[in-house]
Amino acid sequence: MRIGFIGTGSMGSILIESFIQSGAVLPQKIVAANRTFVKAQTLATKYPGLQAVHNNTTVAMTADIVFLCVKPKEFRKVIEEIKDDLKPEQLLVSITSPVQIRQLEAEVPSKVSKIIPSITNYVCSGATLCIHGARVMPEEQLLLENLLEHVSMPIRIEEEFTRVSSDLSSCGPAFLAFFVQKFVDAAVEETGIPHEEATRLASEMVLGTGKLLTVGGFTPETLQKRVSVPGGITEEALRLLSVRLHGVFNELIETTHKKYYEDVEQVEAQFYVQKVD
Repeated sequence: MRIGFIGTGSMGSILIESFIQSGAVLPQKIVAANRTFVKAQTLATKYPGLQAVHNNTTVAMTADIVFLCVKPKEFRKVIEEIKDDLKPEQLLVSITSPVQIRQLEAEVPSKVSKIIPSITNYVCSGATLCIHGARVMPEEQLLLENLLEHVSMPIRIEEEFTRVSSDLSSCGPAFLAFFVQKFVDAAVEETGIPHEEATRLASEMVLGTGKLLTVGGFTPETLQKRVSVPGGITEEALRLLSVRLHGVFNELIETTHKKYYEDVEQVEAQFYVQKVD
């Protein structure tokens, strides 16, 4: 089975490297194209056997599974380039959340799935959100998810929950890293603890907390109760956070959804113009 990538930017390269480093895919089975060819060529140099090509049509013609890792504003151009070279038996996998499966199914003859990976996949952890189109057979769904399982926990979602699911699994690492950064900065400022030491302590805490919430049998609520002692330091600090952060995460979700729907409208306009043309 040959795996193709159109787009080797941040997330495309993360998927490629994760698949190779986990042993899920041999470099010789990967063909990749990028608007800036040198980016694809860099991966080919790093992983001998990986084929870097100059155009997207070569990927579309030679791969069994084609990962489409491009920005929303580039979608019309790329789909126009490759749709005549795609075949019904191929699987086209978009990683761009504002692009709807129905839009792609209306334009290409191939089967269509959508996945939302996470930067955590780089260390073979975290979730990959999966949405499958009507043409994708159950065995093909499992084939894709088995591939993703080497680098993540594939989780099927409804397309209507794409944005909020992405907030939690894909944007979440950045939000959590921001919290850790502010926690560390405050610790250094208030106490003088070395920054490197504080960062290491906080990072190990995040790692351990993740394990407690996934394989340790805790929920966020039960973990807080377990750590807190009535009348103790942790309880007092949690009370402060509850007051100061009240409504913040609702605003966060409102903000990400507003931007998401702006992107959805832009993509919709691209496909509408394409039909009019």
